[in-house]
Amino acid sequence: MAFMTPDSVTTAPPLLADTAIDDVDLAALAARLGTPLHAYSSSAIRQRIGGLQAALRGLDATIFFAVKANPNLAILQLMSNAGVGADIVSVGELRRSLHAGMPPERIVFSGVGKSADEIAGALTVGIHRFNVESHDELLTLQRLAKVQGVTARAAVRINPDVDAHTHAKISTGKSENKFGVSIDEARRWFAERKQLSHVQLDGLHVHIGSQILTLEPFRLALQRVAAFWQELEQAGHPISSIDVGGGLGVCYRAGEDHPVAAADYVGVIREALAGYRGRLLLEPGRYLVAEAGVLLTRVIRVKPGIERQFLVLDAAMNDLQRPSLYDAWHDIVPVADEPRPLTTYDIVGPVCETGDTFARKRVMPECVAGDLLLIKATGAYGASMASTYNSRPLAAEVLLNQGRYAVVRRRQHFEEMIAGEPPARHWETT
Repeated sequence: MAFMTPDSVTTAPPLLADTAIDDVDLAALAARLGTPLHAYSSSAIRQRIGGLQAALRGLDATIFFAVKANPNLAILQLMSNAGVGADIVSVGELRRSLHAGMPPERIVFSGVGKSADEIAGALTVGIHRFNVESHDELLTLQRLAKVQGVTARAAVRINPDVDAHTHAKISTGKSENKFGVSIDEARRWFAERKQLSHVQLDGLHVHIGSQILTLEPFRLALQRVAAFWQELEQAGHPISSIDVGGGLGVCYRAGEDHPVAAADYVGVIREALAGYRGRLLLEPGRYLVAEAGVLLTRVIRVKPGIERQFLVLDAAMNDLQRPSLYDAWHDIVPVADEPRPLTTYDIVGPVCETGDTFARKRVMPECVAGDLLLIKATGAYGASMASTYNSRPLAAEVLLNQGRYAVVRRRQHFEEMIAGEPPARHWETT
């Protein structure tokens, strides 16, 4: 599993980091741009997209990138250029996708809390489909589409009550989770669909969680969706699209995490939905970008403690929240090409929180102040979840491509961080 209590892990260390990614020298990059620094390999992203597209060959299928995983405009442009659409969960992600050149007809809107304004905005630009998660949302979509004089295409998000065997905070397909509706409720929606004058309810959607490393949860969820699709078709309700969601896991811990191969995953889709003639939608996020990204950081100091040594980095929980939020493992290695003696550290950041901890009891090559380290697999939910906690500016982001790099987010200046905070000079009453 990728998620575990860091204290429980004292196993063998990973190797030293490669000194280059996508033919870009990491030490030179960090020296020029500073740290902490998020870097993404465009070649690795394109390779992951190509592998999934190849596995889908012969199917009427489209990939929609889950924008929340990494909403950087350069990443979205790369996706669009590769023929990938956008799976959005907010109007901000909608605007980012459009700004990056994503055609509206390649955008689907998911999420349990779409506001009326967000729905209206998405209708105005003509997105491809809404993945609807409650009856109130369905009625809101009908009302707003009628006001605009358009017909919205919609899929009902099914909650299949399947355990994804992942971290509880990223499990979305169990009956106790807030996402989707039961098959019984969805059945009632379809029975009443002719009352929806401005919503074409003709799709099914399922997404059971994230960072899934086995095929069985996918197989079980899709079997339940397939049975429901067949039932609906027999009842005279055509289903023109089935959105199988995302959730494919990646390797956060070398030697322990064994992600599902794209061909095997698509094989499960082919088997479960055999005979389906409509369009398939896939919503990978983490799978496409996580392993393509790294967080470069320098050692500020090594601090001896009574019980352990602390390796203090200039990156912190505001730059990468996953270890603090999920007790998530990330491989952390020095960017060096010479062997070093091994030692054990608690690897921490400078933020004033005990939770600002990347790893505990981590065995790794010995480090000294000034060393450049690489935190692996940060391309998803790294910069996208970052904050300015402790008034730390947002880190820079760079896209790497075959020996070249482009800054795709400059390091935030202090003045930019406080730009929306005017002094309290103009007092008003309500």
